[in-house]
Amino acid sequence: MNWQQRRISAEEAAQKVVSGQRIFLTGNCSVPQVFVQALLDRYQELEHVEVVQLLDLGPEGNKITEDIAEHIRINTFFISGNVRKAVNAGLADFTPVFLREIPLLFRSGRMALDIAVIQVSPPDQHGYCSYGVEVGVTKAAAESAGLVIAEVNPNMPRTLGDSFIHVSQIDCFIEVDYMLPELKPEPPSPVQDRIADHIAALIPDAATLQMGIGGIPDAVLRRLTDHKNLGIHTELFSDGVMEMIEMGVITNSAKTIHTGKVVSGFVLGTQRLYKYIDDNPIFELHPTEYVNDPVIIAQNDRMVSINSAIEVDLTGQVCADSIGYRLYSGVGGQVDFVRGAARSKDGQTFIALPSTTKDGTISRIVPHLKEGAGVTTSRNDVHCIVTEYGVADLYGRSISERVHALVSIAHPDFREELLAFAQERHYIGRSYSLGS
Repeated sequence: MNWQQRRISAEEAAQKVVSGQRIFLTGNCSVPQVFVQALLDRYQELEHVEVVQLLDLGPEGNKITEDIAEHIRINTFFISGNVRKAVNAGLADFTPVFLREIPLLFRSGRMALDIAVIQVSPPDQHGYCSYGVEVGVTKAAAESAGLVIAEVNPNMPRTLGDSFIHVSQIDCFIEVDYMLPELKPEPPSPVQDRIADHIAALIPDAATLQMGIGGIPDAVLRRLTDHKNLGIHTELFSDGVMEMIEMGVITNSAKTIHTGKVVSGFVLGTQRLYKYIDDNPIFELHPTEYVNDPVIIAQNDRMVSINSAIEVDLTGQVCADSIGYRLYSGVGGQVDFVRGAARSKDGQTFIALPSTTKDGTISRIVPHLKEGAGVTTSRNDVHCIVTEYGVADLYGRSISERVHALVSIAHPDFREELLAFAQERHYIGRSYSLGS
């Protein structure tokens, strides 16, 4: 099938959007940048257009103004930096949902899509394009939408797995040629290094890991260089995984399922990583409804999940997506992997966070979550909470035992205050003190 006969300009593609439609834009490092700009160029011609998206790591210049929001309304499943202000100002919407359930919203028609705009690699000799660095929710969107528009980018790596779409399933093609956005690793802070020390000491050889991006996951990986036969099953990965494969630490040879393969839903990293995963058979990208299914995750023996939090209260409730009433990010796959790893044979789950905010003035182990804060991982699901002061294993522990464990890993400046609250609420007896 000659896909080149269906090539159109970005401006022509944007003209296919009409008022009242719901449009999906693929996200993460796969945002269709040329189409987005063409759509914004004609926003005043449109009314009541809803743009559904996930994490947006596209150009920072695409800011949502009050004028744009009157014509095109963003509805995001994960609040990235360039939409955070708009969401909290009421200029954009946020839909809370587990990452693995987003495809079901599309496929069931509960969130029916008129158009899906995706970015793909050039087609191979058989007519198959790869979704590249973002398969997670994009595959379901493309298979559910009434019209599929694809930016075809030679810089998009051809990733393997359940990550392909045939040219016959794409209605229009926009040929583009730009580098994918990069997410470069930053060196961990001393606090993150100490947190990583605690976590790494508990990870056995032959474990299968889920970890996101950022200072703590990167620091944990750096402490596993003497481990053997580690594996990866994760919603996303970055450059640290590539480096550990090159060192021979991550082999995936001991994985219970997908033996020998890194399994993920999407990739965030540098150009070097994008080149490394291109047509590399060690990597398999799959839709998020599979990767993040707790039943699938649990089939990996020695599954280890490592996730972050904004604050944790004394009963073990974890908030990771909001600061009080201020919506900050999203639930992502945290709960999926917490539940999956908890049911894995010899599995472990860690929620990691510094004991205080960066300036040290606010404890992140708190008497109670801030008013308006959301519970990401419930106290019934939580296992280990980790700060730079140690590990609090809460699973199967009473409220009083949880208080003792969490106070012991809180910053020393806040421990007396936390104990006083716990005693006032009768979480613990009044005879307990820090020296007990």
